[in-house]
Amino acid sequence: MIHSFLLIGQSNMAGRGLIEEAEPINKKGIKVLRNGRWQNMFRPINPDRSFSGCNLAESFAEKYVETYQVDVGLICCADGGTSLEKWKPGSLLYDHAVYQARLASRTSTIAGVLWHQGEADCEKTLADSYRERFEVIMESLRKDLDLYDVPFLVGGLGDFLADCELSEKLKNYGAVNVQLKEIAEKNPMTGFVSAEGLGANPDNLHFNAKALYEFGIRYFEEYQKLRRTDKIFTEKYDEDHAIRTAMELL
Repeated sequence: MIHSFLLIGQSNMAGRGLIEEAEPINKKGIKVLRNGRWQNMFRPINPDRSFSGCNLAESFAEKYVETYQVDVGLICCADGGTSLEKWKPGSLLYDHAVYQARLASRTSTIAGVLWHQGEADCEKTLADSYRERFEVIMESLRKDLDLYDVPFLVGGLGDFLADCELSEKLKNYGAVNVQLKEIAEKNPMTGFVSAEGLGANPDNLHFNAKALYEFGIRYFEEYQKLRRTDKIFTEKYDEDHAIRTAMELL
């Protein structure tokens, strides 16, 4: 059985690392969902733009295959430049991700969700409400896809955004990182993946290829931490899910 992962967020999840600079990946056992079917991995795995590049999920999947000796399927639904507003339940991006995940679940077991987004929400009023708005999305995904017992990993924004000349708003990235850390601290089966020290492309907006390889490893390490404690969290989610179901029937 394939263990699959839903990849959602904006450009740094889609991947903008230059393919000619990308670290070599052992592609054996790594598959990507295309037209509802699993295809052997090829780059770019998330071609949301003509300039899409390598992706952090590549090294994540490589480590997963190596560690657990099972095939990994990547459900690539990230879209560059998108804000939280465009990912809210009922939006096109949200519905597309749910649809793709449901297709994937017919031939795989969804084992987790990898999220990276926030650059589009760095403006102060948006950043300060990030956690509240994101938790609505996360809870809805867990409910719609019955993912109460799998890790949901959220990645931090890069420190290089402080030097990005494209927008003054990006210099407020730290406020989003605070919210992302709180999301992981306050929600079961949720982990924060730090981007501290990772490098950027010359635009100081996107992680470079080397950084994306390292970032994927960090995502995997955080995934392992949650996986080791999943029984505790699953029991809590089973209890919460039962309460929610009972309330919906009232």
